[in-house]
Amino acid sequence: MNTNQQYDKAISACQDIFIKKTKDYGTSWRVYRTISIVDQIYIKAKRIRTIQEKGEQKIGDDILSEFKGILNYAIIGLIQLDLQKDETDELPVELVDKMYSEKVGIAKKLMLDKNHDYGEAWREMSQESFADLILAKLLRIKQILVNDGKTIISEGIDANYYDIINYAAFALILIEEGKH
Repeated sequence: MNTNQQYDKAISACQDIFIKKTKDYGTSWRVYRTISIVDQIYIKAKRIRTIQEKGEQKIGDDILSEFKGILNYAIIGLIQLDLQKDETDELPVELVDKMYSEKVGIAKKLMLDKNHDYGEAWREMSQESFADLILAKLLRIKQILVNDGKTIISEGIDANYYDIINYAAFALILIEEGKH
């Protein structure tokens, strides 16, 4: 499989989980503010880092499932940014699926553009680097929130979420290949 196919496969697995959970729980995540989403992703990235450092874990969710969760929470973050002024708590599953696909489409285009320029350098990166990069992106989002959502020269919250999606997808691809 090529990168395009591997990316689609990784995303499809995440989207399948996301839509099934939406059917189970509805869109209860609509109550999350940006900082709460960032903290959810932080918990997962920090857990990955802890497992990497200790070389063991005591609860069932593995690193693979944590990267899937990170990717899905980043999608939630992007959807929430779009719906900030919308008071609707419950969204139809079909709409959620459509919004998810739209966000993934943007993330994939970004990935393809960056792959063109960087020559798929991510394939030589360690799983530890993906966890660290995600944590750094979360710290950037937190700082942007402290700055009332404004940046002087840097990208906004949404760009950081898109990078998180792609880092998580890369980690999932490399895990699937048996490299991590």
